[in-house]
Amino acid sequence: MLARRLGLFDAVMLVMGGIVGSGIFINPYVVAQQVHTPFLILGAWAAGGVIALAGALVYAELAARRPEVGGQYAYLRDAFHPSVAFVYGWTLLLVTQTGGMAAVAVTFARYFLEITHAPVSDAIVGATALAVLTIINCFGVRAGSNVQSALMLLKIVAIAVLVAAGLLWARPAATATTGLLDRPVSMDLVTAFGAAMTPVLFAYGGWQTTSFVAGEMKNSTRDLPRALLIGVLGVIALYLSVTYVCVRVLSPAGLAATSTPASSVMRAALGDRGATFIALGIAISTLGFLSQGMLPAPRVYFAMAEDGVFFRGVAWIPPRTAAPAVAIALQGVVAIVIAISGRYEQILNYVTSVDFILFGMTGISLLIFRLRKPDSRGFRTPGHPFTTIGFVVACFLVVASTIYKYPANSAIGLAILVTGVPVYFLWRQKKA
Repeated sequence: MLARRLGLFDAVMLVMGGIVGSGIFINPYVVAQQVHTPFLILGAWAAGGVIALAGALVYAELAARRPEVGGQYAYLRDAFHPSVAFVYGWTLLLVTQTGGMAAVAVTFARYFLEITHAPVSDAIVGATALAVLTIINCFGVRAGSNVQSALMLLKIVAIAVLVAAGLLWARPAATATTGLLDRPVSMDLVTAFGAAMTPVLFAYGGWQTTSFVAGEMKNSTRDLPRALLIGVLGVIALYLSVTYVCVRVLSPAGLAATSTPASSVMRAALGDRGATFIALGIAISTLGFLSQGMLPAPRVYFAMAEDGVFFRGVAWIPPRTAAPAVAIALQGVVAIVIAISGRYEQILNYVTSVDFILFGMTGISLLIFRLRKPDSRGFRTPGHPFTTIGFVVACFLVVASTIYKYPANSAIGLAILVTGVPVYFLWRQKKA
């Protein structure tokens, strides 16, 4: 059995830390390249927050109904079939979690080297960060959650300084855009807004991973739903604040022209020292994201091993730490290999489509559970089934939009997802 050591504060920090990585410091410029008015730019981030909040409500009920270790893996297994859950764990290990972690590790390394100018490659620094955080989390969930909570607090401080500097010390930029929309209402506007949603939703990704550690919380039925709601609402407030400051200081056109909007805002407010400070803040933010990724996801590989569809040794738990050390180490090794190979950029292009297929399937699982057992105690999703159906539809619209915009990269991600099905049945046949 895994130790129950996590409280509400730890879970809130996991939710916020899982979302707030480097995306909010980079992705606003990608959004501004697709839509060109403050209303549409802020609207994309607000819409992304609504989708994330709807997802949090769905996951909150799922966590209350099934507070066992494995989270999304357990929901898909019980609602559909163990093969669906295996495919989720398969893509988590090979694409979505480890690929994203590797990319963020290299992002951390680049900002770290920009500050320190150390004579080493970004791949080595990224791999080292992954290795250190893997070791920390192998010592136990409490050690890992302490690191995550501290780094999340530091990220909030960095974002608060960015917002305060942009509001108090930077002059508003002149803008030629006065209307709400940058083009007439048409399919062109719809597809442009859909393209803007892709980087927004990637930046919001991560809130669902806290349900992985439901089995390790002191009172998951009470605390996990609260943590999801508090954490996602907090992130929406942070993201809208940062985006507003970027648009205010840089203008939509200026925001679209820079690939480092946070540094540009701080440079306008406080000069080069401000830009250096925010580079440090971004490095801290990405390190916190890596810490979060190391903590929850290995519980899925642990659950797969417990179900007999993965190496049994992955389920081994050292008595002293009560943490799935082998599962944590496996994830760390895969992420390190990806970071060193440098293939993380291609992986990030198809992470979104794969992620949101599985998000949509998880939303459907709540509809299935409600049909099987309409009456249940604990948290219930407000507005169900409309909230849940809306979330599912939004997920599959994101998938369709991503495939339309990036067909080649989406095909690679979908191919990895589909190969998980025959691997599952081969594994089951071997075990039989």
